[in-house]
Amino acid sequence: MSSNPSIVNNFIRQIINGDQETGKHGGRVVTRFPPEPNGYLHLGHAKSICLNFGVAGDYAGVCHLRLDDTNPTREDPEFVEAIKADVRWLGFEWDALRHASDYFEVIYRCALKLIGDGKAFVCDLSADEVREYRGTLTEPGRNSPYRERSIAENLDLFQRMRAGEFPDGAKTLRAKIDMSSGNINLRDPALYRIRKTTHQNTGDAWPIYPMYDYAHCISDAVEGITHSLCTLEFEDHRPLYDWCLAQIDLPNHPELTQPLVDAGLRMPVSTPQQIEFARGNLDYTVTSKRKLAALVEDGLVDGWDDPRMPTLAGVRRRGYPAAAIRGFWERAGVSKQVSTIEYSVLEACVREELDASAARRLAVIDPIKLAITNLAGDHAETLTFPNHPKNEAFGTRAVPFARELWIEREDFLEVPVKGFHRLVPGGEVRLRGVGIVKCIEVKKDTSGNVSEVLCTLDATSRPGQEGVERKVKGTIHWVSMRHALEAEVRLFERLFTVADPDDDADGKTYRDHINPDSRRIVRGFVEPSLASVAPGTAFQFERLGYFVTDSRDHAAGKPVFNRIVTLRDSFAKAAK
Repeated sequence: MSSNPSIVNNFIRQIINGDQETGKHGGRVVTRFPPEPNGYLHLGHAKSICLNFGVAGDYAGVCHLRLDDTNPTREDPEFVEAIKADVRWLGFEWDALRHASDYFEVIYRCALKLIGDGKAFVCDLSADEVREYRGTLTEPGRNSPYRERSIAENLDLFQRMRAGEFPDGAKTLRAKIDMSSGNINLRDPALYRIRKTTHQNTGDAWPIYPMYDYAHCISDAVEGITHSLCTLEFEDHRPLYDWCLAQIDLPNHPELTQPLVDAGLRMPVSTPQQIEFARGNLDYTVTSKRKLAALVEDGLVDGWDDPRMPTLAGVRRRGYPAAAIRGFWERAGVSKQVSTIEYSVLEACVREELDASAARRLAVIDPIKLAITNLAGDHAETLTFPNHPKNEAFGTRAVPFARELWIEREDFLEVPVKGFHRLVPGGEVRLRGVGIVKCIEVKKDTSGNVSEVLCTLDATSRPGQEGVERKVKGTIHWVSMRHALEAEVRLFERLFTVADPDDDADGKTYRDHINPDSRRIVRGFVEPSLASVAPGTAFQFERLGYFVTDSRDHAAGKPVFNRIVTLRDSFAKAAK
């Protein structure tokens, strides 16, 4: 049993603790993360990644990354590389990188054994006919008219399927279990189908491909997986998982795994146990790969890594720290209770992580000019600012200050309202790190909009002067106009306007709930220290929020910043 006191206990770890005490699996803990490479991973996948790799690490075990490439019509090498990048970005490294296709020969031999034992048969029913014969939740199914074919005939037909003799859909190999079972998954499920499609790893070597439920349990067994952690939708599939393992009995049939020995892939064969847990659901998102792919293909977002997407590539580009995602799923916990977590909880984890790790900078994203009239036109000086107010190890930086500044438009009101403590005509406010200024005049453009605020600076309130302690209620930030760097700033909101975008009430679909204001692009100004920042670097723009240089579009001389998250949960307040 693990002795690490920091390990969060849950029912899965309780099962493993019991296995460790009894010596089950020889004390080994081997897990796997087995995604299908048919899309980019999303935040829900991150829960499984953290769980599988975390459990292995807690018990001094190992975790495999296995790509479930049994459906070549939907898979792409691009997705394979994205999956590997996402797992590593989250902070994990697999013990072995495997593909289900590595075991195609073993899986095929296992099918031959099932046929030889009278446990599988070749069926000629079409997909529609299979559904008709299957029955319903309240009515038993009917046996296929091909169920009683002889072992010899089934072996002949299956080997001819393997040879590519029959067209797609003409035949399937089905397990012979129980058409009256209350679990529909046990009503003679398909094990193989004919699909003459080129595979990304095996080329045209195989015109038949195993079904997921069949290939998955064999892959687990040949890899020596001890605890196969799956989400709850696979709970009804567990009897089939266990049936296949029991009928094939790989540990006692080494001849079936001889191809692995020949290929140098042999691992300790085991009889794994499947354990199900509730998947991770978040509001204001969709995580169906089909729907996410449609968003990309229909141009509703700018690719799988669009910062509004719940994909790991998207949130990484948005600037979410990997540590925040790991911490979020640790807080969410592992159970069998299906629930939906508020997105604001994830954002709180992001803020907590960035508050400690992000250096501070000055930026203005909705600028209005402020001129200090009692400074010379060519006035310029350099101020020293801390890079992080809570951590001296971040050091300091030089920030230029001049007569003319950019401030946020929302920091000035010509007609003040109750509770507004920033700059107003005749009022005073403290400029961050500079001193107290007083508004003496307001200039407007031809449309009547405020274009410039004229102020005087109280020299006695400057740092090091005797009046520095004079109190005013408001402090605002600024950027020197002369030195500022113009930047593109992308302000992101949630992609959907409702908590449950899949809600089909009134015939609406998730597309009807896309937020038209989920991305707003503005031209702002940032302090010059940001001129040569590398893509993917996060900062807190003081008083504005956390921002990151865009990993795709940001470049020296052409800065692009994505807003990661606001300083506070403004969404919840706006939604009321």
